[in-house]
Amino acid sequence: MTSSRWNISGGLLLVFLVLGCFQDAQALPAFARKYGLRCSACHEAWPMLNYFGQKFKDNGYQLMNDRDAPIWQNPSYWPVTFRITPIWHRESTDKVAIDTAAGPNTSERQITSNGFDITGLDFHTGGTLEKNLSFYVLPSSDNTGAFHFETVMARIDNLLGSPWLNVKLGKFELDNLVSEKRILTLSSYGGSYDIYHFIPVNDGNTFGQIGDNQLGVEVMGHSVDDRTRYSAALLSSSDGNPGLLYGNGYTGFFTFSQAFDTGKLGVQRIGAYAMIGEAPTTYFTSNNVPIPGSGIGNKSFNREGFVGQFYFGQHFDVQVVTQHGWDSAWFGAGYGDFPDGAAPAGNGPGTGLPVGARAPSWNGVFFETHYVYSPQLIFIFRPEWVRMSQQALAAIPSSLGNLDTYVFGYRYMPIMTSRAGFAFFNEYSWNRQRGTAPDGTDLTGSSLMLGIDFDF
Repeated sequence: MTSSRWNISGGLLLVFLVLGCFQDAQALPAFARKYGLRCSACHEAWPMLNYFGQKFKDNGYQLMNDRDAPIWQNPSYWPVTFRITPIWHRESTDKVAIDTAAGPNTSERQITSNGFDITGLDFHTGGTLEKNLSFYVLPSSDNTGAFHFETVMARIDNLLGSPWLNVKLGKFELDNLVSEKRILTLSSYGGSYDIYHFIPVNDGNTFGQIGDNQLGVEVMGHSVDDRTRYSAALLSSSDGNPGLLYGNGYTGFFTFSQAFDTGKLGVQRIGAYAMIGEAPTTYFTSNNVPIPGSGIGNKSFNREGFVGQFYFGQHFDVQVVTQHGWDSAWFGAGYGDFPDGAAPAGNGPGTGLPVGARAPSWNGVFFETHYVYSPQLIFIFRPEWVRMSQQALAAIPSSLGNLDTYVFGYRYMPIMTSRAGFAFFNEYSWNRQRGTAPDGTDLTGSSLMLGIDFDF
């Protein structure tokens, strides 16, 4: 990064630090307009939830008072929030294969681009249809305006009068304690958690990505004070894609966590999760093109890990997530999803595994640290590592596909009223994947982003 870019970033940071000493945080839109709460009641930093915000979400977007039911709301109230982010960003990837006079892809060079841009647009609407009947709908577009449904779900809360029994049906985020949908970083290498989406090199299993919203049904429950939580979901093995494109595979996702009070340090929480499923590896074809919905040969996969949320007073906290992943040897050999409608060679009934095929497995961990200078200003740092423990073939280098990612930045929120939210943010992320460059060496990339994240 040039010195001028560092000066610009540093100058903006200084301005935001100074401003952060003079403003008071307010509330987040949609639900804040309904209940008249300050944003800090539910958010450690918008959009990340605090303990009270998680309890509000677990209760089906209810405070368990008379204002929960829509009949008691102002008729003009409409629970809708839209969010979009204008940005400036710089993206860089080294060792990109390029064409030369000698022929296609005969050389490599670093590709860097920068300029002004926008993110996609989210329309959030959610709340209660009646007491203990809640919903959430999120139509979302990419930055070209192409829309899809990110979330569509209905929920029945407090069945049999108990918070231990709540049922959700539709497309929804899995019950991840560290939510990727409320992530504070947005850059190319910092806008998602690698271990939630990791797929070994040449692996065909796209169905085990716990960071993606999934289609299914979930039963969850919690104690009255929300200290103890559990969830169990049955999902279609489709990675959230509608239309029954793959076949008849199902996946289970299970979580459990326990919180405990440590006095002045705060409320700590530890938990565990497991995804156990199966998905098709081969398909019937027509003219060598897979027939949608014809998936057969279901094979198994699993992901499991531990989660910790640790607070050290009012200003500093650490979130820790670990994961062990395992795929059937069929997925490791490239069978599974059919990207762009193209089947892997020989992908049909009666195909067999390559000689020596093994089940790939890996381990990953990340630590996300937050320093909350004030309710308006938060600093973020996150290192993340994924390491292969077994490759699909013994001949594959043991380190192929290993990931290292580092992200740091800040968010400053001068405006957060019950009508609108406004945040300046600046972050830098860096990523390296072992052995995946065209010449077989490591592939690295970086992203620098400044922008304005706002909702209304």
